[in-house]
Amino acid sequence: MLETPISQVNAAKPIRIALGLLLCLLAFIATACKSDYQGAARQNRPGENKAARQVKTARVEETPFGETVTANGTLAAFDQSTASVKVAGRLNSIGVDLGSVVRRGQVIAQLEPNDYKLRVQQAEASLSQARARLGLSPEGADDKVSAEQTGTVRQAKAQLDEARLNRERAVRLVEQGIVAKSDYDAADATFKVAQSRYQDAFEEIRNRQAVLAQRRSELALARQQLADTTVHAPIDGIVQQKRASVGEYVAAGSPVVDIVRMNPLRLQAQVPERDAATVRFGQSVRVSVEGDGKVYLGQIKRLSPVITEQNRMLMVEADVQNDGNLRPGSFAKAEIVTNDAKMAVTVPNNAIVTFAGIEKVIVVQNGKALEKPITTGRRSGEWTEILAGLNVGDQVIVDPGNLQSGMAVEVVQ
Repeated sequence: MLETPISQVNAAKPIRIALGLLLCLLAFIATACKSDYQGAARQNRPGENKAARQVKTARVEETPFGETVTANGTLAAFDQSTASVKVAGRLNSIGVDLGSVVRRGQVIAQLEPNDYKLRVQQAEASLSQARARLGLSPEGADDKVSAEQTGTVRQAKAQLDEARLNRERAVRLVEQGIVAKSDYDAADATFKVAQSRYQDAFEEIRNRQAVLAQRRSELALARQQLADTTVHAPIDGIVQQKRASVGEYVAAGSPVVDIVRMNPLRLQAQVPERDAATVRFGQSVRVSVEGDGKVYLGQIKRLSPVITEQNRMLMVEADVQNDGNLRPGSFAKAEIVTNDAKMAVTVPNNAIVTFAGIEKVIVVQNGKALEKPITTGRRSGEWTEILAGLNVGDQVIVDPGNLQSGMAVEVVQ
């Protein structure tokens, strides 16, 4: 048996020691990496060590919501008027345009007034002439005159008195035989002519009084036409359309602007015949329009006395208060409250989340958020009816924002 030399054994010993140290180093590195990986995994695990989100909740309650009748309709202006010119002329100015807010009596347009000012001056001159023919001063507002005090009547009366005396004198002379009867006949004829002239004088004065009254009316008409060169707004409202321009010659009655009254608005809706018996004057109406999440309140004011034969519908009108967001001509959905006493399960409107056409609410369960799909019914200004998905007493999160199921939450008051 061969024996290993002592020199060879001593040479292999450092090699074994180096290999051992290398293996120990590799094992240490592997252990450290594994420990770091597990720590990172624990640090990146979702849902751990995150602060709970503070939320507010509301209780699902049963409240009086009322029975309603749903109807579709159209919003119309409460009043609509066209401001037109009353006299012909050239449009000198117009102070409003599309969308301008106007008040009743506000000046919106002006015609050139020069022609009508000349007509007023002409009428004033004619009036002064008529007053002078009656013996009145050209200026003045009192047109009363006594016919007996006019020069025409006084002259006719003097001639009549003279003719009467001449006839009486002729009667006495004929009786005394001093003059022939033909002289009496001539005096009598003169008296009768004087009587006729006296009567004509009274009629002439009455005619002049009538002419004076006519001239007074012509002056008032001329002044009115001058005033009518200014066009005023007939109602409060907003200009819907401008129909004339500056410099345009417009005939009498030509439209200048169309004005609509915006508050309140008329809701014109049709109620099916099966529901017509429940609709009454004075009932409340909740109105909603496309693109506006707000619910507007109204009241039934007018009902048609008949049901339309073609579609078996009852036409109703409600006055709806407008805050400036509603526009005439809009399609509207109306809910007519026919019974205020009916109870319904409701939640606040701001607790409902809609995503991809699905409505849901978020409740708190075991300190975490939980989404629940729901089926909704009628809506009011603050509340929504829940047909399925919730029970009375459940707590729903209001204004949930981007809250999702599984997230930790903390309820605060």
